[in-house]
Amino acid sequence: MIFGRVKPLAAILAAAEKKSLPRTLGAFQLMLFGIGCVIGTGIFVLTAAGAQKAGPGLMLAFAIAGLICVVAALCYAEIAAMIPVAGSAYTYTYSTMGEILAWTVGWALVLEYAVAASAVSVGWSGYFTGTILNQFLGIQLPSFLAGAPLALGGIEGGFINLPAVVIALLMTWLLMIGTTESARFNAVLVTIKVTALSAFILLTLPSDQFSTDKFNPFLPAGVFGGFGSGIGAIGAAATIFFAYVGFDAVSTAAEETKNPQRNVPIGLIGSLLFCTIFYILVAAGAVGTIGGQPIMGPNGIPFPAGSEELARQCATFTEDNLPLVCSNEALAHVLRQIGWSGVGNMLGIAAFVALPSVILILLFGQTRIAFVMSRDGLLPESWSKVHPKWKTPHVITAVTGIVVAFAAAFLPVGKLADIANAGTLYAFMMVAIAVMILRKTAADAPRAFRTPALWLVGPLTIAGTIFLFFNLPLDAMLVLPLWGILGLVIYFAYSRSRSHLGRGIVELHEDDLEPTAPIHE
Repeated sequence: MIFGRVKPLAAILAAAEKKSLPRTLGAFQLMLFGIGCVIGTGIFVLTAAGAQKAGPGLMLAFAIAGLICVVAALCYAEIAAMIPVAGSAYTYTYSTMGEILAWTVGWALVLEYAVAASAVSVGWSGYFTGTILNQFLGIQLPSFLAGAPLALGGIEGGFINLPAVVIALLMTWLLMIGTTESARFNAVLVTIKVTALSAFILLTLPSDQFSTDKFNPFLPAGVFGGFGSGIGAIGAAATIFFAYVGFDAVSTAAEETKNPQRNVPIGLIGSLLFCTIFYILVAAGAVGTIGGQPIMGPNGIPFPAGSEELARQCATFTEDNLPLVCSNEALAHVLRQIGWSGVGNMLGIAAFVALPSVILILLFGQTRIAFVMSRDGLLPESWSKVHPKWKTPHVITAVTGIVVAFAAAFLPVGKLADIANAGTLYAFMMVAIAVMILRKTAADAPRAFRTPALWLVGPLTIAGTIFLFFNLPLDAMLVLPLWGILGLVIYFAYSRSRSHLGRGIVELHEDDLEPTAPIHE
């Protein structure tokens, strides 16, 4: 049976032990990993887009997306502590629902991490060329080196987005030389980001220009904008969800974590709660000082974020009265508007300096999932080689980095946050299902962390992810099934026949061996 290839838990743990990665990460480093990936493009770039969709209800959108992530994190925490190996949702699905569904989850996570890493690389390139080169150094990078030819809204005459390529390859190299080195580098960048956002909160919330009147109307586009509309607080939450993409990367580091049963739940839930509180405070500071009302169309519905219609409306404003929803560097713009131009410029620099940590963790998550899929035989086995000196999966890291750099250089990644979200929501739903299945099929297995009220948290996670998915723009919803069909073609043409489990190659500890250990086919 296609759905019958369920990999035993003992086999997953034994395979991880035989071809394993060294355990070097603690709880604090995991929290920094989560914070490093979560605080990034979403808060620095998507604040304006979220305000255009929901107005001051942006705060509610952050809370909705954060709440769904919290219940998902509770599910992740139990299963990641129970199965402390790389692979995240892919591995969890393999152990409960079988190989083909595990492949679809791994394939969806490829979409999530690769698209997101490419998008953040392009975002970093914008800060580098605009803020650093132009504003501070007075250097104008030739247009053919600063814009992608296929990028929507890209620079006219662009041939390659060279800065995006450079930063993607640089982060790839850093991951290749060592996980510990990457974690130390990430800790420095997290400190910069948290300091910058703390300064923003301290300068906006107590500001004389802060007024609760600017939150009225709180929901100019309503709570629910309608199926496929992508507007309203729910539509904004579906987009803002990108601001939380990456907290699940903590679970992909379980195999490289000391005492994962304790540290992985701390890293997951701790980083998520920290970021959610930060996001809501930042949104309150931005809206309360300069306002956050969307620019409405003639039908009383906000113009779509990133649309030509919105761009034309924004062009009618001067820099002195530019609305929040029109700014490409929303937080720095807020500080300039309330008289803190110097700090605003510094915040722009902080975003430029700190965004590489997001790329780093997205690449980390992508490589670890592909590493485990390779270890299972579903991807070329050479990809799971571990470097003798660096102790990292250098082959798959290099392959991933090249693909991400190529996408950042030539492909239209600027509007793909919603597409990345589609893959993430699918993976989160499958994790919740896997936890509930394991409560039945492996009821006696040790659990260092148990999801409280799983009978409620599990279904809430499933319902929440489905609800957000159907509030994505229609084109983003269509990408996931199309990407999934492509993945299934690859699975049946290549991976299924090479699967270790399908060929009867199952690693087991001696204590777990049975006289006839069946492979469920």
